[in-house]
Amino acid sequence: MKRISLAILTICLLFVACKKDENQTKIDESRKKWQSFKASVSNSYSYTVPFGSWTGSFLETTITVQNGKVIERAFKAGNQEQSSPNLIVTKSWTETGAEIGTHDDYAAKPITLDQIYAEAPSMINVSKEKNDIYFSVDDRGLISSVGYVPKGCQDDCFNGIHIKDIKAL
Repeated sequence: MKRISLAILTICLLFVACKKDENQTKIDESRKKWQSFKASVSNSYSYTVPFGSWTGSFLETTITVQNGKVIERAFKAGNQEQSSPNLIVTKSWTETGAEIGTHDDYAAKPITLDQIYAEAPSMINVSKEKNDIYFSVDDRGLISSVGYVPKGCQDDCFNGIHIKDIKAL
């Protein structure tokens, strides 16, 4: 009887240990769709990383990738007009060639979507008891958000990356 109980316990532990995290499964499914999209555009695309604060300030970085290499990073920052959808740009710059990565200004890192997919699991590998974990995709199944927010945090607490406007060149 002890052997049967031990065998059942061992099998149960194996199932629990081997169960893949739901978010990791979503990342893997999205990565497959990304690989298909990437092949269809010859690994040449752009994407935008937005950030907006409850105060009305915004940052936006657009990364352009050609043949799998970052060739441009464009940044703009500013504020939203009160009671209006209009944005007032107060700072902007564009980097190309050897300049890429030389500015800071809270711009998104000049990395490819392959690198973002590679980093995605570590962006959500945090305590589920202490954090709300997010992974979402756009209507094509491509990554649009990955990260976490500490539970109870009220303002601008997202740790991770939002992505919009993934476009073929």
